[in-house]
Amino acid sequence: MNIRMIASDMDGTFLTANDEYSQGRFERILDNMKARDMRFVAASGRQVKNLQELFEPTIGKGYEIDFVGSNGAMVATSQEQLYAVHLSPAQLSKVIAWNAKNPESAENIIFMTGDRATYVSNHATGPVAEMVFQFYPNVKQVEKLMEVDDHILEITFVWPNDEVQQHVAELREIFGSELHATGSGFGSVDVLGKGVDKAAGLQVLQDYYDVLDSEVMTFGDNGNDLEMLQKYPNSFVMPNANSFMLTAVQNKALNTNVNDGVLETIEHFLGI
Repeated sequence: MNIRMIASDMDGTFLTANDEYSQGRFERILDNMKARDMRFVAASGRQVKNLQELFEPTIGKGYEIDFVGSNGAMVATSQEQLYAVHLSPAQLSKVIAWNAKNPESAENIIFMTGDRATYVSNHATGPVAEMVFQFYPNVKQVEKLMEVDDHILEITFVWPNDEVQQHVAELREIFGSELHATGSGFGSVDVLGKGVDKAAGLQVLQDYYDVLDSEVMTFGDNGNDLEMLQKYPNSFVMPNANSFMLTAVQNKALNTNVNDGVLETIEHFLGI
């Protein structure tokens, strides 16, 4: 098996808890990967800026990491941004109008990820609002989302975890192929541009580095990882994933996220 690129989701997959990862163990793996001309990609629903801050302790030592952020809406190397797909004002208006008319949206929170900041209603309070401030950098509370002056990568709704797949199916039926809806964990449902997902984002990096599908290894645990886990033959779902993911993906990582399952599986592959 000739692997040249390893991509991993973050929350519920690579991170153990509280934005933590085993830094020393990861850096030893990166040293081994560099010697074999292999690259590591952080592929997440989080923004690229958030991912760069997350890995700053490692990046600050000179290690290179590539990024697929906002579920594939933005792609960057360690040096430059390669790609971004934004929602048009008409698409934003259509999604926000649907949300306003949806009775089941009455209690949920909606926020938008832009190039410059993340925007949430100034009426947002409580644990969900605190979650937005934790996972998204530079959060700004605004009176009206449609008056935000920024290029928007995705719109995110937050519902109870057990309702996520139901709402994803509803949004896909309503918007068809015009937009892409996916579940991102923590009750989040993201609405992105047409054809935007982590697999499409990884393809941008594959084209940039001339990497074949058979040379990619991926890890994930949730619905927003499904496209990349099903595209690449060398893909692993986390043992702690939801049951629908464990059914959809054959290969399982060697351990859970809280037990460094991604790192353990990579070490096993590398023989270190």
